[in-house]
Amino acid sequence: MPPALTPEHWDHPSPFTLEVRPRAEDIDGLAHTNNAVYVRWCEQAGWAHSDSLGLTLADYQRLDRAMAIRRGEYDYLLPTGEGEALVLGTWLFTGDGKLHMERRFQLRRAADGATVMRGRWQLVCIELGSGRPRRMPPEFAPYLRVAVDAPTDPQP
Repeated sequence: MPPALTPEHWDHPSPFTLEVRPRAEDIDGLAHTNNAVYVRWCEQAGWAHSDSLGLTLADYQRLDRAMAIRRGEYDYLLPTGEGEALVLGTWLFTGDGKLHMERRFQLRRAADGATVMRGRWQLVCIELGSGRPRRMPPEFAPYLRVAVDAPTDPQP
């Protein structure tokens, strides 16, 4: 981890991280990374984190359950440019431990550690077949094992 990305500068302890770099096609008419690219990276980090915990899309389909995004919020704090090395951290928060959880994101520039974006998702467990909210199955225990208990809101 580059010196600028030391653990004490993350919003929460022990993030799952994903290294990303904007490509030429990610740059918009304002000459910086398009906001939709950050959203895509959050999705990639969420799936990669889930996979690392042993819960894949195939597991969701087999269980007929999934954690679905009910609401997403993003704070775009600083622009980024093509080829810039970035690290996206993500965490899960327990919610009620039955139906709801929250996932948080912090995107930092590797060169100086500056936070360029923060995001959060409100998640709800759904039955895939009906789309209706359902309790998390026991197989979702890995989510709860890594979840942080009480989210705090860092300043943007």
